[in-house]
Amino acid sequence: MVKKIVKGKQIFARKAQPATKADKQVVTDLMDTLRENREICVGMAANMIGVNKSIIVVAAGPFQFAMVNPVITKKSGEYTTEEGCLSLDGVRNCTRYEEIEVDYLNENFAPKHGKFSGYTAQIIQHEVDHCNGVVI
Repeated sequence: MVKKIVKGKQIFARKAQPATKADKQVVTDLMDTLRENREICVGMAANMIGVNKSIIVVAAGPFQFAMVNPVITKKSGEYTTEEGCLSLDGVRNCTRYEEIEVDYLNENFAPKHGKFSGYTAQIIQHEVDHCNGVVI
């Protein structure tokens, strides 16, 4: 189900709680909400729809995928960029990494390890920051 996007820094003020299989509907809602906002959004975290769980979804080209309890385990190629967010007004400077590795559960809660680079890596870092209580 498509959910309303919550606005303001307060939604990112605390670290998200680990997600469990009981949060499967949150994954579905987050994917539906990302699809609905596809023209203006490439990633979302569960706290953006008012759920304080460590779940993100990413749009990479024509593909969309969920990452449950994502943890960035490796990063390289530091750079500075500007990013915006549907939940916040304006753009902000931030540090990102060209290449990252992530341990996570997929939408079926199966363990995964992925290597990501470029824009997809940047999207994942932005959303993981949301889960970790970091405001860009």
